[in-house]
Amino acid sequence: MEKIGIGYDIHRLVDDRKLFLGGVEIPYIKGLLGHSDGDALLHALCDALLGAMGEGDIGEHFPDTDSAYQNISSVGLLIETFALVKKNDYIISNIDAVVIAQEPNLAPFKKPMRLKISSALGIPEERINIKAKTNNGLGEIGAKAAIACFVAVILTNTRR
Repeated sequence: MEKIGIGYDIHRLVDDRKLFLGGVEIPYIKGLLGHSDGDALLHALCDALLGAMGEGDIGEHFPDTDSAYQNISSVGLLIETFALVKKNDYIISNIDAVVIAQEPNLAPFKKPMRLKISSALGIPEERINIKAKTNNGLGEIGAKAAIACFVAVILTNTRR
């Protein structure tokens, strides 16, 4: 049986923070505000995985009221989420992600992000697709005040 999950996240860009997307540090003058490292792509991926399993959302599993997650790498959150995927006898068939950022140019970082996610999940890189888009100057994202991400996943149950 296959299940589909969709994840979404948006974080405000702020001074004095490093920018992490897809587990990769990206050189930029601002970073994403968040309780953890603010990696909106990995947060949306966690939500997509949890949603496909009917296991709620990232806030339920890793609440921002818990100091254990303060400034934690979102790669760790993804690995913990993937442990739940495996525990429930699913494999990841594919991941399709859209990162929406007016700046910085993310094209050079798509492959490193795919490699980082592939490594964290132990799945082939070919099962992961990342698209980078701008918001054509519109809204908070277009004003360079935020970055948003959408992720869709398909999980396949290995129990037959």
